[in-house]
Amino acid sequence: MASRNWPNEFFRYLLVERGYSDKTLQAYKEDMQVFFDFLENSGDSNFLDIDHRDVRVYLAELNDKEYSRNTIGRKVASLRSFYQFLLKQEVVTENPFSYIHLKKKSIKLPRFFYEKEMEALFDSVEGTEPLQQRNRALLEILYGSGLRVSECANLSLQDIDWISGVLLVNGKGSKQRYVPFGAYAQEALTIYLEQSRRLLMEKYHKEHEFVFVNRLGDQITPTGIEYALNQVIRKSSLDSQIHPHMLRHTFATHLLNNGADMRTVQELLGHANLSTTQIYAHVTKESLQKNYRQFHPRA
Repeated sequence: MASRNWPNEFFRYLLVERGYSDKTLQAYKEDMQVFFDFLENSGDSNFLDIDHRDVRVYLAELNDKEYSRNTIGRKVASLRSFYQFLLKQEVVTENPFSYIHLKKKSIKLPRFFYEKEMEALFDSVEGTEPLQQRNRALLEILYGSGLRVSECANLSLQDIDWISGVLLVNGKGSKQRYVPFGAYAQEALTIYLEQSRRLLMEKYHKEHEFVFVNRLGDQITPTGIEYALNQVIRKSSLDSQIHPHMLRHTFATHLLNNGADMRTVQELLGHANLSTTQIYAHVTKESLQKNYRQFHPRA
C-alpha cells in the first residue's frame, strides 16, 4: 500500500466526497507540502513512519520560523485530517497529530453594523441610476438573507422563488439551502431586475441568467461586489470600512439579538456545525442596556 500516492488519494477524497472548494484544497496541499519538506530536510521522507515525537520536532521548527498561532493551528488541523484519512484506510496504526492540542486562540467578535448604521447605508443608495438601483438590491440581499459574497455573485434568476419569498442558495461544498428574503429586498430586487439589469444587458448585448451584473452587463464578481459596497459606504455618513462579510455578520447578529434561535440562524447561514454559528451569540451594548433597564430593579 505504500506504493500508492496517498496524498493524491486524500485530495481526491476532499474534493469528491467532502465537496471542498479549490481554494480550501490548495490550502491543504500547501500545509502538507511544508510538512513533507520538513521530513525530507530531516533525512526521513517517509511520512508513513512518523510518530508524535517527529510531530513535536516539526512544531518546534514552525515556532522557530515564527509562524503565527493561527497558521500553526491550521497546519496541524490539515495534517490531523490527512492522517485520520490514512488511519481509516488502515495505512497507519495511529494518528500522530491526534496527540497535539494547541491552546485555543482568543475569540474575536465579528464586526457588524448597528441598525442605525444600516439605515445610513440604505439612505446612501436611494436613486434611479442603474448602478445605484443594483447597489440597493445588493445591500438588501446581503443584509436581508445573509449570503456569502460568492453565493450572491452566483445567484441566478431561477434561484428566486417570488411566490414563497425564498432564494435557493448554492453554498460551500455544493450544499444547497433555502433562505428567505423580505419585502424590502423583494421591492429592491424587482426594481433592479425590471429596470437596471435589463437596461445594462441590452446596452451591451449580453445574455445570461445571473442576477447581479457589473456596469458592462456581465456577471458581477465577488471583487466587484466588494467594490460596489465601498462606493456605497463612501456616499454614506459612516466613516467605517465595509466588507461583504460584515453584512453577513450583521444579518446573524441582528437575528439573534431580536430573539431568533441558534439552530435557525445556523440553517440560514449554511453552517455545518453549530459551533461556527455560536460566535454570533455575542450581545450588543445596545441590547445589554435595554435588558439591564428592563430587568434590573435598580436600573
